[in-house]
Amino acid sequence: MEPNQILSLRTTTTDPEHLKVIQWEDFQNDLARLASLSSALGESKEKKRDLHRKLESLIQANGESLGRLNELEEMHQRLESKKVMMENMSIRSRLAKENASKQEEQLSGAVQSLLVAGGGLSVCRRNLQESSRLLSEENGYVHMRKMQKVLRRRQQHMTSQISMLYPVKILIGPAQKQELEAYPSSNLAGTSAGLKPVNEGSLTIRGLHLNVRSFRKMSFFTDKKEIQVSTTALGYVAHAVSLIASYLQVPLRYPLRLCASHSYIIDNAPSTELTSEALPNANTNAKHVEFPLFLEGQDTTRAAYAVFLLNKDLEQLLNFIGAKSLGPRHVLANLRELYRIIQASAFIDNLI
Repeated sequence: MEPNQILSLRTTTTDPEHLKVIQWEDFQNDLARLASLSSALGESKEKKRDLHRKLESLIQANGESLGRLNELEEMHQRLESKKVMMENMSIRSRLAKENASKQEEQLSGAVQSLLVAGGGLSVCRRNLQESSRLLSEENGYVHMRKMQKVLRRRQQHMTSQISMLYPVKILIGPAQKQELEAYPSSNLAGTSAGLKPVNEGSLTIRGLHLNVRSFRKMSFFTDKKEIQVSTTALGYVAHAVSLIASYLQVPLRYPLRLCASHSYIIDNAPSTELTSEALPNANTNAKHVEFPLFLEGQDTTRAAYAVFLLNKDLEQLLNFIGAKSLGPRHVLANLRELYRIIQASAFIDNLI
């Protein structure tokens, strides 16, 4: 019997107002009913405990399901990130494949060009070997030396013709005997040691003097006839230099435009100062500047610079045959030295 039921019985027995009298005949029935009710109550409590256990198991299962659901969500997110990564890798792979295809095409073209170049190189190598074989033979080498000597003799002959056409001579005087004797004995590299070169003022070309000083400074009292003579002499020098350069097959650094006594010399790379300040009236274009080898109606600065460039051409020809220039102011002396070295026997013997 439950405690609340005992309390109710005690209350019933002690409280006269609620006292209930049960007949003996009904007592058996009430007792049986109470027993059935007590049994039903026990069964209901047992069911309640079963339901409680089931509810706890369901709650636990629900918690486990939620945990697994969270794990599945995380796995889904990782799967999505891996999917994106795979897509990016697929794109990069496709781009790499396209680049590889392009490089393969380029490499194929390069290989083809290399094969063609290799074929040409093989042909050139065979030709070179054949030429080397012919040259290494005695006849081939001797023939080459003979042809070089023939060419040098031809150059020597043409230069001698030029020296006859434009002879450079020394005016003989008492004060010039030592210089006249020393000049022919100069070596291939220049004048002899210890002796100065011939005075420029003592040299003539076809009997005409070349006064370079009049091209640097001209005044009202300057002799006009002397200027005309120097201009004509420069025309002779320019023609001689042009002919010798063509015979030696030397492209002049400063080309000449021959017009007799009104010739010009061309500077393909003039300085800014010469073209803009000192020479405002120079005949210019986008490639070169022409400077006059005469003074008639021209600026002395331009004419002096033209003489300087002409002497540079002479220096280039002297350097080509292994000699040195006698100086920047010795135009006729350099031309005479060029004549002498080319007409010497060493010019033929000293083959390259």
